[in-house]
Amino acid sequence: MAICLFCQQETADSQQSCQHCGMALPKQQQANKARKLRRFAWFVAGFTLFCAVMIVWLGRTPPAIG
Repeated sequence: MAICLFCQQETADSQQSCQHCGMALPKQQQANKARKLRRFAWFVAGFTLFCAVMIVWLGRTPPAIG
């Protein structure tokens, strides 16, 4: 039996969510946390790559006036 972290009710281990409140049980929450961490890491990597490309693409010298 797994104990729900939110409503403190016991739920069968075969269930992925609490029968009483519908929240994810601890095993599922750990998997969700790992997935969110991986998604955040990919976002940071993509954003870093985007910034690097923009630095090279746009250059650093201001345009000449007149």
